[in-house]
Amino acid sequence: MSPLVATAIAHPNIALIKYWGNRDHELRIPENGSISFNLDGLYTKTSVRFDPSIEKDTLCINDQIMDGPDLRRVSQFLRYVNEISGKHYFANVISENNFPIAAGIASSAAAFAALSLAATKAAGLNLSEKDLSRIARRGSGSACRSIPEGFVEWRPGRDDEDSFAISIAPPNYWDLVDVIAVVKGKHKSIGSTAGHTFARTSPIQKARVADAPRRLALGREAILQKDFSALAEIVEIDSNLMHAVMMTSNPGLLYWEPATITVMKAVTLWRQSGIPVCYTLDAGPNVHVIVLSSHVTAIKTRILELPGIENILVAPVGGAAKFID
Repeated sequence: MSPLVATAIAHPNIALIKYWGNRDHELRIPENGSISFNLDGLYTKTSVRFDPSIEKDTLCINDQIMDGPDLRRVSQFLRYVNEISGKHYFANVISENNFPIAAGIASSAAAFAALSLAATKAAGLNLSEKDLSRIARRGSGSACRSIPEGFVEWRPGRDDEDSFAISIAPPNYWDLVDVIAVVKGKHKSIGSTAGHTFARTSPIQKARVADAPRRLALGREAILQKDFSALAEIVEIDSNLMHAVMMTSNPGLLYWEPATITVMKAVTLWRQSGIPVCYTLDAGPNVHVIVLSSHVTAIKTRILELPGIENILVAPVGGAAKFID
């Protein structure tokens, strides 16, 4: 039998209302819902080749052969695809990114969203967006949000069947742009998967989760009404809450660098001066500066004038994960 091959591309996403902490770690059922938008121009491209002639899975990321935890995580995911497809083959997986990985820019979200599409297609499955989102969630929780297009909400659900993401607005609905201030492009020492398991050790997490429906409602309404002032207020509060949980968990996680705080403080001052801009951070030191597209050039210039900036990435709202030839 000939190999079964497919290739897909997916974007990372930036969460405006955050996911942190799981009710079910194995299935990655979150303790609260979340809202994000996909980052156009940043991508992971992944090819999967199921081949009955090979004897073990292989994983290559950015031309580097991977072993250890990365390969085990991908192999576990592929076994789940084998289980639902009935085709029990090992696979060669080749993946490439055009943005830093494991640095708080949702590289695992893009990776497992692309892997979900490529692996299921290579295995002969033709799945709905909902089911692709559910499967991607198994690999990385936030990957479920990189499956639909544009502005996306992850409905937390109670079990595997009802925890998935949907699009709440298309990419062109609102001209927001994520200007990412990269202050540290290297791998973080503790990844998000481990961090989620620590969340419940924080005395703040229970209050954060209890308040999540209110923050979700405010964030959703701000997007649908294109109300930047309302969005900025709730986005920054939500980001600060997540990082407060990280800092007060056991062990504590402090991802911020000195330049991280410099950017956050600058963004607050810029907004007070009348620029529609706000900040949010994922599990990493890099600052996602959210701004209306008409102010991108000015914000880039201002960020580059700050100390400690390694690079800037600019991403408007992006589309859905998709298959490519």
